[in-house]
Amino acid sequence: MTAEEFFQNIHQNLNKQLPFVVYRKPNEVEVKAILQNTDKLYITEDYSEKGFVMAPFDSTRNSILIPFEDSLSLTCHSVNLGEAFESSNKVDLMDFDCPKTDVQKNFHVDLVKTGIEAIKDAQFAKVVLSRRELFELEEVNPLATFKSLLQNYPTAFVYCWFHPKVGLWLGATPENLISTEGSRFKTMALAGTQKYEGTENVVWQNKEKEEQQFVTDFILQSVEETTERIQVSEVKTVKAGNLLHLQTNIAGVLNFKNSSFKELLDKLHPTPAVCGMPKEASKQFILNKENYNREFYTGFLGELNLQEKTTRNTNRRNVENNAYASVKNISNLYVNLRCMQILDKKALIYVGGGVTKDSNPEAEWKETQAKALVMKKVLQ
Repeated sequence: MTAEEFFQNIHQNLNKQLPFVVYRKPNEVEVKAILQNTDKLYITEDYSEKGFVMAPFDSTRNSILIPFEDSLSLTCHSVNLGEAFESSNKVDLMDFDCPKTDVQKNFHVDLVKTGIEAIKDAQFAKVVLSRRELFELEEVNPLATFKSLLQNYPTAFVYCWFHPKVGLWLGATPENLISTEGSRFKTMALAGTQKYEGTENVVWQNKEKEEQQFVTDFILQSVEETTERIQVSEVKTVKAGNLLHLQTNIAGVLNFKNSSFKELLDKLHPTPAVCGMPKEASKQFILNKENYNREFYTGFLGELNLQEKTTRNTNRRNVENNAYASVKNISNLYVNLRCMQILDKKALIYVGGGVTKDSNPEAEWKETQAKALVMKKVLQ
């Protein structure tokens, strides 16, 4: 299928107000789309369903599913991105929701100060505090924005997701929540942020190192009862757009004798990288103090229980080996960072950062500004 035919099919779903998702996994060329045939709103019950899942930050709310069985799946192996910037959304960078930047800044700085005080009072060890910026668009062209994201962020999970009963979201996230293939799994601890200045050979402060260790320890504790043969990599610096992060890779084997995939997801989500630690105390602080609904920001999304056939031999003429073909369940779920929501001709950009006892409120504000540039870049 050509790129033109591929995107024409997606445009048709959008024009008909039918659900769809189009996405590309990190470091891959192939772009996939799942086009739902009806406007029915599906939700997951226990994550045993098969489809593309969109889960909110607050796990007490419903996770939305675009099911494979009620959808058309398409693949495009090459996408022409040459016109992406010329045809993407044009944006007036005036924040009409909060015209005075100082008002927005003061609220976030005060929120961080309150978080630091709560940490010193031993309510929790870390909390991730966020905000959103609201911008007015001259025109809306989500698929052009999607192409701009593809071009700018080749190492990220890039997506455009739409449901007429829920909304329109786009993003480019660097963080894998969990990937499974049969009984094997891999995940990552991603935390700490600084602006990319032309080199990945940088010095990390104790605040960022501590934040990274929080996330790593949390993941290891969360998967302890449902996994075995755990492997943990060294901490390394990785680049995501115009930002640098600290990353630790974790892999192993799943063992669901006394639990389920849903129970594992409930333990992992939300991670300290998007919520805090301990999880429940920091989560309640966020819900009570941030003064807005994160919705799907810092939730997770991706392929859920995709069935893939594997054989011992790729030679299809070898009938004997093909008899040993097996079907594996594959899930690739990503934390919904670096994202925006489109409402009419408005773009809501979501950004946040981890707060510990050593955090500087002014520096935390500047970190959210740097992260907002990731989304602003594709809107200009």
